[in-house]
Amino acid sequence: MGRALAVLIWLITLSAVVLFSGRYGWFPEQISEHGDAIDRQFVITLVVVGIAFILAQVTLGYYIWRFRDQGQGRVIYTHGSTRLEVAWTLLTGVVFVTLAIMGQSVWAQLHLQDPPSDAMEIEVTGQQFVWNIRYPGADGKFGRTHPKLISDQQNPVGLDRRDPASRDDVVSVNQMAIPVDRPIKVVLRSKDVTHGFWVPVLRVKQDAVPGLAIPIYFKALKTGKYEIACVELCGLAHYRMKGILTVMTDQELKAWLRDRAS
Repeated sequence: MGRALAVLIWLITLSAVVLFSGRYGWFPEQISEHGDAIDRQFVITLVVVGIAFILAQVTLGYYIWRFRDQGQGRVIYTHGSTRLEVAWTLLTGVVFVTLAIMGQSVWAQLHLQDPPSDAMEIEVTGQQFVWNIRYPGADGKFGRTHPKLISDQQNPVGLDRRDPASRDDVVSVNQMAIPVDRPIKVVLRSKDVTHGFWVPVLRVKQDAVPGLAIPIYFKALKTGKYEIACVELCGLAHYRMKGILTVMTDQELKAWLRDRAS
């Protein structure tokens, strides 16, 4: 029985290595300026954790095989080696703290640095079960909003049309367009519950929390149409809270905004 269990552990370990090797599925293509850094950090973490996992499971299988019950009487108890325990605990701590610091450096580049001055600012407000995308009008300024003016059908973000800056704001539902090769600053909000704004190809994932305005920054490097998903369980119709991100040229974006402003 001991040998069979050891072999089973080794087979499961081998299967896990093959499954996570990337040959049977991986991330979608990445099209963002910071995507390579995130993917590289993920691969480093996966390799380090994978090595630790393989060593631990191979060792576990070996000890099950080597010290299986052979009907030889009572087992011998040992306190082990304090030095070895301290050594591998310190080594594990150093490895994982190093990984955390490396990961934080990538995260800080996205969240703790101000976007360039020429960044295009867009406001994204999540609600059950749509994304409301707001653009400033020709004046380049977001107008005033008020919760009492919100109407899910006519005025989903509560624009105050008495404010001149609000009159030319453009609001789109589940359709977001951005220019290629230009920095984008998105301010995330929520009208009701916590939502998760996720664009896999941009490697962007950030919660939208009621009462908070959370900025995120990215730059898309390739045109095309991509999915915006909600990755926080936000209600019974969470599964259909999907939007479309279209990355286009500056001229195409101007025409797109004109069509929705008219």
